[in-house]
Amino acid sequence: MNSSHAHHDHDHADDHGHDQGHAHGHSHGHAHAPESFDRAFAIGIALNSAFVAIEAFYGWKVGSLALLADAGHNLSDVAGLVLAWAGAAAGRLKPDERHSYGFKRASILAAFANALLLLVAMGSLAWEAVDRLQSPQPTQGLTIVVVAAIGIVVNTATALLFLRGSHDLNLRGAFLHMAADALVSAGVVVAGLLTLAYGWQWTDPVASLIIAVVIVVGTWSLFRQSLHLMVDGVPAHLNLADVRACLGGLPGVDQVHDLHVWAMGTSEVALTAHLVMPSGPGDDEFLRHATERLRERFGISHVTLQTSRHPVMSACA
Repeated sequence: MNSSHAHHDHDHADDHGHDQGHAHGHSHGHAHAPESFDRAFAIGIALNSAFVAIEAFYGWKVGSLALLADAGHNLSDVAGLVLAWAGAAAGRLKPDERHSYGFKRASILAAFANALLLLVAMGSLAWEAVDRLQSPQPTQGLTIVVVAAIGIVVNTATALLFLRGSHDLNLRGAFLHMAADALVSAGVVVAGLLTLAYGWQWTDPVASLIIAVVIVVGTWSLFRQSLHLMVDGVPAHLNLADVRACLGGLPGVDQVHDLHVWAMGTSEVALTAHLVMPSGPGDDEFLRHATERLRERFGISHVTLQTSRHPVMSACA
C-alpha cells in the first residue's frame, strides 16, 4: 500500500523534476547545448571539405605523398564532424513508444567513435612516419609549407567554433579532433621550413611521430570516458558516495537502497533509488525538495525515487 502510494507521489514529483531539469538545461545551456552548434558543424564541414580538395590537388600536382596522406587524414576529420553532428542531432530526437529515452546515448557513441577514429588516424600517421624515416624522400618544401599553413587556419578556426561546448563529451571530441589537426599542420609547416633551410629530409617524419604521440595522449581520456559512459559508468564529475550521503541526509530517510546513476547522453544524467522512510513515505513536497537538491548540487536532471516504510525489495547486488 505504502509502496504504490510512494510511486504515485513520485510520478507526480518526477514530472516536476523533469520539467525543472529541462528548465535548468535551458538556463545553463547544458541539456540542449548541441542545438546552438548546428551552424558550427555546417561551417566546419564546409571549410574542411574545401581544404581536403585543395590539399589533394596540390599533393597530386607536386607529387607529395605527405600532402596526399594529410588530405586523407583531413577527410577523417570531415567524417569526425559528421559523426559528432549526427550524435548531437540524434540526441535531440523526441522519445517515442519504442525508444522511451529518445536517442540521447547517440552523443556518447559519437564521442567514442570520434576518439577511435582519431586513434586509428594517428596510428596510420605514425606508421607512415616510420616508413619515411627508413627511406626519406625529397619534397617540395614551399608548396607543403603554404598548404599546411592554410590547414592551421582552417583547423584552428573550426576548433574554436566548438571551444565553448567542450563541457559536452561529444562536442569535446569534435574540438579535440580539429585542435589535433591544427597541431599536425603546424608540425608540417615547421618541418617544411627546416627542409627548405637546411635540406633535412628527416624533419617531416620526426615531426609527424612527435605529433602522433602528443595527440594519442590527449585523446586517450576522451576514449576512456566515452567507453566508461557507454557501459553505464557513473559520470566522471560525480561521486556516488556523495550522492548517497545527500539522499541519506534528507529528513526522514533511514536507508538508501538500489542507487543507480548513469549518463543518458553526453549532457544529461539520470538517477534511480529506493528510500526507506520508517515514519512514512515522502509526500510531493519531500520529493520536490529531493529532486531539486540533486539537480542543484549534482546537475542530475532525471530523478526517479521510490519511498516506503520498509525495504520493499532485496538490495541490488
